[in-house]
Amino acid sequence: QVQLVESGGGLVQAGGSLRLSCAGSGRPFTWYPLGWFRQTSGKAREFVAAITTSGTRTMYSDSVKGRFTISRDNTKYTMYLQMDSLKPEDTARYYCMPVDYNDGDDQSRPSSDAWGQGTPVTVSS
Repeated sequence: QVQLVESGGGLVQAGGSLRLSCAGSGRPFTWYPLGWFRQTSGKAREFVAAITTSGTRTMYSDSVKGRFTISRDNTKYTMYLQMDSLKPEDTARYYCMPVDYNDGDDQSRPSSDAWGQGTPVTVSS
């Protein structure tokens, strides 16, 4: 199983940008489609975005479509989430996970239950 570590979170004003990173532990990183999820206190984790192993196909939740961009660099074993036009409702802890990616689905689900620490994002109004 791949080990993943999130970073890049912080405090930003509404309308600003942040880029999150998800670093993998080595070659196994390239074997999995990956996704981003987020969770706020008292709520269930929700799907944000996913990307195939090659990085050629992506999917997004309706709430972030057009504002967030998921990408990956398999040579660096790193996945990214570029977040633009941030809104206070984007405030959450963000997690990266391997996912089951199926074309035609409106979201991807984690293929593991080994959640990491995540990285916190706070968007002030």
